[in-house]
Amino acid sequence: MGLEFEYINGQTPLDEDEKEGLLIPSIATHGELDEFEQQNIEQAVQWTLRRSFKPEEVFTEPFLKEAHKKMYGDVWAWAGEFRKTNKNIGVDKWQIPVELKTLLDDTIFWITNKVYEPDELTVRFKHRLVSIHCFPNGNGRHSRLMADIIIEKIFKQPVFSWGAGDLVHVSDVRKKYLDGIKAADKGDYKQLIKFARS
Repeated sequence: MGLEFEYINGQTPLDEDEKEGLLIPSIATHGELDEFEQQNIEQAVQWTLRRSFKPEEVFTEPFLKEAHKKMYGDVWAWAGEFRKTNKNIGVDKWQIPVELKTLLDDTIFWITNKVYEPDELTVRFKHRLVSIHCFPNGNGRHSRLMADIIIEKIFKQPVFSWGAGDLVHVSDVRKKYLDGIKAADKGDYKQLIKFARS
């Protein structure tokens, strides 16, 4: 009978596949990885606070890549680069640039023609962005940062609270978030908009 280990939350070791592209070789557990990623993300948030952004800058492929790189560039070599493999979610890797261009063009049209109220427009953008799944990892957090940039810098509204809890690990807050995503997958954005402001 083999030994089975029960790891304390965050202490689960990273396997070799999970370490591919990791820039900090001393990171050994998921908890350490979360900590370094969070520090990097906080630097990205500071970057957004110090700048103003115009729609013609934000709604471009280079800007989305730059934001992802600001969030993860100290931790991952692939930060800011589109994924090169297919995942169990998201569009085919070859479709990423086309789907993203369509989303960016749609969003500019929505803004120009006032198709949706700011909260709905921003949440629709976030939902479609995460469903494209541009990057190897960090798509949910990236889409939420992009939504906060859009709502605050473009629409001059307060940033979203996103349930004011941990959306990365298993929790009631994460379940509510995922329920909102699933409803949005079916075209109903009310739950996700409400959650974004909860």
